[in-house]
Amino acid sequence: MELKKRLRQFAENAKNASRVLAELPSETKRRILNDIAARLKKDSGKIIRANQKDLRAAEKMGLTEAMTDRLMLNAKRIEQMAKAVSDVTKLPEPIGKVLKSWRRPNGLRISKVTVPLGVILIIYESRPNVTSECASLCLKSGNAVLLRGGREAFHSNRAIVEVYAQVLKRHGIPQASVSLVPVLDRRAIDELLKLEDLINLVIPRGGEALIRRVARNARIPVIKHYKGICHVYVDRDADLNMALKIAFNAKCQRTGVCNAMETLLVHRSVAPKFLPRYGEMLKKAGFEIRGDEVTRRFIPEIKKATEKDWLTEYLDKILSIRVVRDVNEAIDHIQKYGSAHTDSIVTRSQKTAKKFVSKVDSSSVMVNTSTRFSDGNEYGFGAEIGISTDKVHARGPMGLEGLISYKYVVRGNGQVRT
Repeated sequence: MELKKRLRQFAENAKNASRVLAELPSETKRRILNDIAARLKKDSGKIIRANQKDLRAAEKMGLTEAMTDRLMLNAKRIEQMAKAVSDVTKLPEPIGKVLKSWRRPNGLRISKVTVPLGVILIIYESRPNVTSECASLCLKSGNAVLLRGGREAFHSNRAIVEVYAQVLKRHGIPQASVSLVPVLDRRAIDELLKLEDLINLVIPRGGEALIRRVARNARIPVIKHYKGICHVYVDRDADLNMALKIAFNAKCQRTGVCNAMETLLVHRSVAPKFLPRYGEMLKKAGFEIRGDEVTRRFIPEIKKATEKDWLTEYLDKILSIRVVRDVNEAIDHIQKYGSAHTDSIVTRSQKTAKKFVSKVDSSSVMVNTSTRFSDGNEYGFGAEIGISTDKVHARGPMGLEGLISYKYVVRGNGQVRT
């Protein structure tokens, strides 16, 4: 009962803060966010020291290399965090926009106007940069945010939220506008998900098990993607040098993220030339390869891929490869095993690219570029609140537009309905 009361108080404070945020002028929000960006850089040493505590604990917890990489903060990453906040300030004001207006025959004037959602609950794991990205987007869009990060990043998250709290206090804005839920008991998640009268939207970011648990237990609308089984298809008409560059980047630039490639599909006509070269690149980078029978002819001594591999989000230095007859078989494979996150084709054929874009039903479909670009910041959103593979409300990388709703404002001069 004490836990329920405590969490409800957090949510009530956030709800009250959201009413203040909804009325903040655009210029005030801009000043606050610019101050936060400057303070993040100024306090980078303090944030890194907090992060070191989390990294030492992660070592004892036995976190994987990929998970540790997601957790780690350094001067460069904090600089990127601050830049993301600054980029958010440059985005157009999302609140109070008249999307559409019209006049009815009876003289009523109706406007469709953008408004904040209210209180956003973010439940996430490992990545402390998510703390700042979500907080900055919520502030810009006039929403209060409740941040429930993972145990492994607690000290880092607390240090980042403290920066936000100090700046908000200095500007006379409720510190509950950005709140870190300090309760690490897993029961806290289930209790928060019941507060539909106070929380307007929940966005889970993390492993599939966490996201499914949130979706199963929430009484609040959920925006989610379960996992990122992303594909790159190397077509028969691909520029193979380009394909090597894209396929290597998609898998190896950062392995432990949801937009990293997990399965490579290769047209059978280019497999003899492409796969030996690509296999050598992966081996030198320390990656494990699992392939179908045809792939194993061109990259000897690799493991045989199983049905389970096509369904696995590794988030690690492991890649599955399959040779396909044509673009139709590649599309069929993606539709059967993909997660509707991000899929890419490498080809010089406009006709084939058009078919791929038309038939692959993913939230992001790429042509001649890496899946790693499926990211709110890379799309020009300033930062990212999450990625949705659903088709309701928001889809793909989510920025400010995913955090607003609208209301109808109706003006008359005494009309009554008869």
